[in-house]
Amino acid sequence: MNRRRHATAAITMICALTVLASPALTLQAAAAPLPPPPPKKNLEQVRQEIDALYRQAAVATDAYNLAEERTEEQSAEIVRVARMISEGRAKIEALKARAGASARAQYRNGGLPDGAQLVLTDDPQLFLDAAGRLKAGAKATTDLLGEMNRTQAQLDVYAEDAGTNWTKLEAHRIRQAQAKKQINEKIAAAKKLESELAAEERERLRHLEEQERQRAQTTWLDTGVLIGLKADATPAAAKAIAFATAQIGKPYVWGAEGPGSYDCSGLTQSAWGAAGRPIPRTSQEQWRLLPRVAVEDMQPGDLIVYFADASHIGMYVGNGTMVHAPRPGRDVTLAGAGSMEILGVVRPA
Repeated sequence: MNRRRHATAAITMICALTVLASPALTLQAAAAPLPPPPPKKNLEQVRQEIDALYRQAAVATDAYNLAEERTEEQSAEIVRVARMISEGRAKIEALKARAGASARAQYRNGGLPDGAQLVLTDDPQLFLDAAGRLKAGAKATTDLLGEMNRTQAQLDVYAEDAGTNWTKLEAHRIRQAQAKKQINEKIAAAKKLESELAAEERERLRHLEEQERQRAQTTWLDTGVLIGLKADATPAAAKAIAFATAQIGKPYVWGAEGPGSYDCSGLTQSAWGAAGRPIPRTSQEQWRLLPRVAVEDMQPGDLIVYFADASHIGMYVGNGTMVHAPRPGRDVTLAGAGSMEILGVVRPA
C-alpha cells in the first residue's frame, strides 16, 4: 500500500511539472530564430537565369511552330483525302447506275442480254456477229465489276488514311498546346524575375546583357574569322537581306511570322520567302534541312544557327553583323554575328 501511494504521488508530481513546463517550452519554441533567408542573387546570376528561361522558351517556341506547321499540313491532307472519298463515292454511284442499266436490259430479254437474243438464230453470219458482240458485252460487264471493286478498295484505303490523319492531327494539336503552355510559363517566370528588380537594376541588367554580347563578339572577331569572307551578296540574298533589315524595330513575338512582329525563325523564313526561296519554319528545321557551309565560307544572306540545340537563328548581313529577332521584350535588331554561341551556318540559296 505504501509503495502504491508513493507511486501515485510521483506520477502526480510528474504531471504537475509537465503542465508547469509546457508554457515555458512553448515560449522557447516561439522565440527560436527563423532560418536565415536565402542569399539574394546578384545581378549577373539574375541575368543568367533570365537568359536560361528565354532560351527554354525559344526551344518550346520551335516545338510549337513545328507542331503548328504539321497541324496545317495534316489538315490539308485530311481535306484532300475527304475530297478523294467524295469523288470515289460518286464514281461508285455512277458504276452502280451502269450495272443497274445492264441488269434491267437482261431482265427485259428474259434474263439474256441483247446480244444473246441474236445468237439464237439460224443465220451463221448473224450468229458470228452476235457472238462477237456478246463476248464484248461480257467483257464490258466484267470490266465494270472490276472497276467497282477497285474503286471500293480505294475508298477503304482513303477511309483508313483519313482515320490515321485525324490521329496525327490530334497528336500535333496536343504537342502544340503543351508547347504553348511551356512558352508562357517560361516567359512569365523571366518577366517576374525582371519585374522584381528596381528601375536602376533593370538598366544595369541591360548593360550586363550588352557587355556579355560585346565580350563574345570581340572574342569571335579576334579569331580572324572575317579575313577572306565574301562581302558581296547574290541577287536572291540581297533581296532577303533587304526584307530582314526593313523589319528592324518590330517586336519579337513568339510564333509570329510578320508582318507586324516576328520570332527568330519567322523572320528568316519570311525574308527568304520574299526572295523567292521557301525554307522550313523553325530554326531547328532550317538547321537540319538547309545546305550547311563552313563559318569561314559564310557570305551575306546566310543563316547563322546558335546554341547546341539550334534554338536561335539570325541572318548574316556582312562585316561581322547579323539581323535577328532576339527574344520577348526585344525588337528586331542588328547584332554581332558572334555575340552568341554559334552552332553553324546554312545557305538557303
